[in-house]
Amino acid sequence: MRRVPVESSVIRDVGYDPARRVCEVGFHSGVVYQYFLVPARVHREFLAAESHGRYLNLEIKPRFGFRRVD
Repeated sequence: MRRVPVESSVIRDVGYDPARRVCEVGFHSGVVYQYFLVPARVHREFLAAESHGRYLNLEIKPRFGFRRVD
């Protein structure tokens, strides 16, 4: 999945597969996680958020299943 860089002290890049509704998040540490059944709206809000880390922690992690893929 193609990921785009974001400005964040923790998150390196974010990708999204609309067909599968999977949001992929790469961290500066090298770890990559996929979050499942994420609506396109949530992905758009994530990219537009003032703080990507805060949005991930408050809006994505508590609501969507995930797995580490690195």
